[in-house]
Amino acid sequence: MDLDLRLVRYFTVVAEYGNFGRAATGLHLAQPSLSRQIQRLETRLGVRLFDRSPQGTSLTDAGQAFLPRARKLLRDAEEAARTARAAGRPRTVTVGCAEGLVVTACVQELRRRHPDVHVRTRHLDWRDTRALAEGRVDAVIGYRPLPFPADGLRVTGLHREPRVLAASVAHRLAHEKTVSLRALAGEGLVACASTPVVWSTPKPVGDRPAPPPPAMDDSFEDKLELIATGHCVALFPAGDRRAAVREDIALVPVTDIDPCEIVLVTRADDADPLLGSLEDAARTSLGPAARRESGERPVT
Repeated sequence: MDLDLRLVRYFTVVAEYGNFGRAATGLHLAQPSLSRQIQRLETRLGVRLFDRSPQGTSLTDAGQAFLPRARKLLRDAEEAARTARAAGRPRTVTVGCAEGLVVTACVQELRRRHPDVHVRTRHLDWRDTRALAEGRVDAVIGYRPLPFPADGLRVTGLHREPRVLAASVAHRLAHEKTVSLRALAGEGLVACASTPVVWSTPKPVGDRPAPPPPAMDDSFEDKLELIATGHCVALFPAGDRRAAVREDIALVPVTDIDPCEIVLVTRADDADPLLGSLEDAARTSLGPAARRESGERPVT
């Protein structure tokens, strides 16, 4: 029987969420389209996989029996694809870089240590949650919390990084040397589940009403506009310099908040020694000492 792996993955996502609406949001699909895809899979298998009711979605006996095999099928397919890619191209390692991080020094150090290896980089945004699992990158350097599940992955801490307040230059705290969380108590800060950035609830400014909160599909630049116009503030990792280029946004160190952690993420079953060299290069090139040596100006 020929099975469309895309439909199998849709099935596992619906099973994980237990709800077609939330699963559709996670897959960036319209709910009716996702329902049709699951119906196609059920027709192909000749069984009903889900019981649907106003209270939610639950697996049938057939669905429960199929779920572990479906997950294994997807893992095997990903491993087969990685094996084929590795056999059909020169020695290459692709380093994924999460939004807000600059890994140039790390990549240059890895190339210096391994001149016979092609070292590539791939910038990842919040939608690239399966780049590592699917073999499009061999490692990811990013911040905790991760925007994807860590099952089957090895997560290694590299550095801890302080946070800064990003606010409009007209904000009451914009010209302070440092700020504390107590001074931000009235801002309505809301931590995100999949990013180290903490955003505030938008508020009115003068006679301008509060805009809607940042949406999932908003670009980072759209969100910076909310900061620059005074409707929002945010707490960023100090190494995320994307807001520093704007003259209408001030960055102020926050003194009493837990730092962010920069991590290296690889597949747990990947024993490539080159990844150990990547870890060492990242430790020596991404830390505070390396930034001082490179002349990067600290946030003040």
